[in-house]
Amino acid sequence: MKLLVILGSTRPGRKTEQLAKWVVAAAKEVPDTDVELVDLLDYKMPFFNEPISPRYNPDRKPAPGVQKWMDKMKSGDAYIFVTPEYNHSITGVLKNAIDYLTSEMYKKPASVASHGTVGGARATIHLKDILGESGATLISRQVAIAGMSEKINEAGELSEAEKANPYGPQTALKNMLEELKWHSDLMAAGRAQDEKRS
Repeated sequence: MKLLVILGSTRPGRKTEQLAKWVVAAAKEVPDTDVELVDLLDYKMPFFNEPISPRYNPDRKPAPGVQKWMDKMKSGDAYIFVTPEYNHSITGVLKNAIDYLTSEMYKKPASVASHGTVGGARATIHLKDILGESGATLISRQVAIAGMSEKINEAGELSEAEKANPYGPQTALKNMLEELKWHSDLMAAGRAQDEKRS
């Protein structure tokens, strides 16, 4: 499984990077999994400005930064979007990035790791609705952490107290990764069959 962990905040001093580092470290322990952190800071994209919906534009000519983003997302087998909650939703930069995508995540599993006042739960709800239009398959497991900066340090390490909590974020992340891998393996086989038939 090629797992892309998308860091969905670009603001200076962002705490979301701590959460993303923790997710990446745990994902690297999953057998037969290649993990890459995809930082939106590395993809220079304008506010969505294409005159025709990407879905219906056969003559589409994306800007270089947009094409780089699309190619990266196409390379993945599965996705975890790591997002804070801004005003009960996701960040504008993450929504903008998703608006450029068409079929890159089609028939591939995705989930969300969020943080915020209520664990970023409202951002997760919005993000799953948005991703539903991408063709990705949203799995049921996710991770939502309230008070994240007190539980995960700047190196992406979970506190000892949270490690000892059998119902805490460590268990939630383990369950999410297991379900993501299960779906990814099945769906990769399905996509391979589709290619043989085409």
